Amino acid sequence: MKHFLVTLLFILLSTTIFSQKYEFKDVIDIEASSVKSQDRTGTCWSFSTSSFIESEIFRLTNKQIDISEMYTVRNTYDNKAWNYVMRQGKSQFSEGGLAHDVINSIRNNGLVPEIVFSGVKFEDKIYDHSRIVPKIKAVLDSFIKNDKHSKYPNWKATTTEILDAEIGKVPEKFNFEGKSYSPKTFAASLKINPDNYVTLTSFTQVPFYTKFILNIPDNFSNGSMYNLPIDTLVTTVNNALKNGYSIALDVDVSEKTFSAKYGLAVLPSTADNNEKSLTEIVPEKEVNQTYRQEEFENYDTTDDHLMHIVGMVKDQKGNRYYKVKNSWGNNSLRVGNKGYIYMSIPYFKLKAISVLLHKDGLSKSLKKQLNIN
Repeated sequence: MKHFLVTLLFILLSTTIFSQKYEFKDVIDIEASSVKSQDRTGTCWSFSTSSFIESEIFRLTNKQIDISEMYTVRNTYDNKAWNYVMRQGKSQFSEGGLAHDVINSIRNNGLVPEIVFSGVKFEDKIYDHSRIVPKIKAVLDSFIKNDKHSKYPNWKATTTEILDAEIGKVPEKFNFEGKSYSPKTFAASLKINPDNYVTLTSFTQVPFYTKFILNIPDNFSNGSMYNLPIDTLVTTVNNALKNGYSIALDVDVSEKTFSAKYGLAVLPSTADNNEKSLTEIVPEKEVNQTYRQEEFENYDTTDDHLMHIVGMVKDQKGNRYYKVKNSWGNNSLRVGNKGYIYMSIPYFKLKAISVLLHKDGLSKSLKKQLNIN
């Protein structure tokens, strides 16, 4: 009987030690705007990076400004259309984009507040771009296939008509908090300088500490990225967060262990623990540069989704996770952690495509190594 009790106690202790439900505590928490929903659109790139810009505005001016995601989307569709026509239809035309597309739009078109340009044109008051890409692509393809006899000889004017009808006409001037602005003067008033933002990544097809164009489908604008070893990238992200700089993140979310329902993204060491890992702490995989590259080259890591890293949390065992703001709403019935994803560092190391941040979030030595002033 005594032996049985000892065995039972051992089993109970083992269960307690090795099967623990997650208990999270904040480690770093950077100011961020409320969680929003991109609804029925593929515009996570604008929602995530607009959220990032809102945090930047607060960091730089101490102002909480809700900027329009759809103003950037509306202007970027024009750029995508031009790119598609000039490449004679031999490029992707879609709703997708990357963080640097928001930065490019700010440089060329400025910013406007959400209250000035919501981008919602219909009574249901949700974003729905299911009609936009097919309509515009039909116009562009018609022009490309038969220039002389196209139904749309002026594809630019027709594209503008579609976008104005579906999203809205962009404002040239507007009033906000008692002052008159253009989109560019408004962006300048918020101290957002597009030249201050850099994109970092980590792949082995080019030398580390060089700048290159990452060939992924949504990089239609051929944005360049600085290439770092993955451990250096993690250290850079951690130090930036520690110093109050939030980060826009492009990442693969196709894994079974990325869950909006549970608000978690982890990388269990065995597939047998996939389901368990969404509610309990389990051992995670060791990720090195070779493994990361293999996953990218065999398409197991793809450019799926962009979000906004606004801090770190830790569990009761001391494991740290990035606190990542998503853009799928915050309905508590189907979205865990109030619309945030707690992403483990192993998951980030394997599945992150790139990050964008203010250059001052980099260490002085890294800036020097990358020749960033």
